[in-house]
Amino acid sequence: MYQMTQIPPRDRFGFLFVTQARRWRRVIDHELAKVGLTDATWTPLVHLKEGGDDISQTELAMRVGLDGSSLVRLLDLLEGKGFIERRVDSNDRRARRILLSPAGEAEVARIRAQLLRVERMLLADLDDAQIAAIVQGFEGIDRQTEAVLAQEQTK
Repeated sequence: MYQMTQIPPRDRFGFLFVTQARRWRRVIDHELAKVGLTDATWTPLVHLKEGGDDISQTELAMRVGLDGSSLVRLLDLLEGKGFIERRVDSNDRRARRILLSPAGEAEVARIRAQLLRVERMLLADLDDAQIAAIVQGFEGIDRQTEAVLAQEQTK
């Protein structure tokens, strides 16, 4: 039987990366659900905090990976909980800008604490140098994927 370990690491990377990303996300979703956080609520809030808020609904939809209509329903929920504010875009009155409210900032702090708890659990067997190398690798992959996506948009 052919073992995955016989395949060179560069040739295994994509499969392992996708598989691990799905598992990572499943563990995070499961652990956050234990404290009442759902993917639908925590993901956009963290994207607003980590990537910067005061962005258009379209930009947030792209970051989160949702279509516009699904995002609108989610934003209604988050606004109802007081976590976000929607403001009219000064450059386009049809568009809305999304901002974290003070309550949203507090919720993101609670979410980040839970995410860090889970991440520490998942990374427990790695030392800081290994984690730094992985992060550096991800940053390189991110640059390459951004370049490929930018090239596709110019076609």
